[in-house]
Amino acid sequence: MTVLATSVFRPGLLDGQVALVTGGGTGIGFGISKLLAALGAHVVIASRKPAHLAQALEEITAAGGKASTVMLDVRDQERVAASVAEIVATHGRIDVLVNNAAGNFYAPSATLSPNAWRSVMEIDLYGTFYCSQAVYPIMAQQGGGRIISTSMTLHYRGWPLMAHATAAKAGVDALTRTLAVEWAPQRIRVNAIAPGPIPTEGVRKAFAPPADSGVPDVFAATERHMEAYAAKGIPLGRWGTPEDIANMVAFLASPAGDWITGSIFVIDGGEWLAKPSA
Repeated sequence: MTVLATSVFRPGLLDGQVALVTGGGTGIGFGISKLLAALGAHVVIASRKPAHLAQALEEITAAGGKASTVMLDVRDQERVAASVAEIVATHGRIDVLVNNAAGNFYAPSATLSPNAWRSVMEIDLYGTFYCSQAVYPIMAQQGGGRIISTSMTLHYRGWPLMAHATAAKAGVDALTRTLAVEWAPQRIRVNAIAPGPIPTEGVRKAFAPPADSGVPDVFAATERHMEAYAAKGIPLGRWGTPEDIANMVAFLASPAGDWITGSIFVIDGGEWLAKPSA
């Protein structure tokens, strides 16, 4: 598979490695899956939605990459353990785990339902722990591995209407540091990445003008709103891309990350430093 045109990494960098990417069929997760496959890894794409799996698999394999899929709800600890066992039975190892599956939405804290709170907490935090715990004995036995989790920057200052997501991602940061120290003797490097705003369909919907605004071309108007925000609110003047995040994942998965563990890397163009108080 030809390395992506924007990649700075050499072809074959991850040859022979097996990478499991949760939430790997769309958005940031798919960007990560594509780059890891382009660098030679066999990527196991995990998602709850068959349609996302099928489309991601088709695109990666059509480009010559090695990939397979697994239906997985990271909230189900037993299913996580069974899926990891299946991957190891098929491929013999897991070198990289990317905990990318996440869920969040805006909701007032005062009226946030127990189910809403539980859903995000279980996907973002519990899922990260379940998957990490499941790959631990595999990585320990094979002499090491990389666990890379997705965090965020909103909890650095606090962010109204996101109590569930900010609490969960703060937990991911703490979990990352704890596992990094605890599992270092087994040569398991544990790090996290805190992405800034990445224009996915969800972000576009959040920036879209109200339905009753009278704007005929909602998509074009949304793009203009997003460009205006990037120019004003992000010091580097542009939105991030899934490739920006994937590049850091590839770096940490490569030998360049051999002496890096317990770190949370902010990749947001400087946005959280410049963002005014909520």
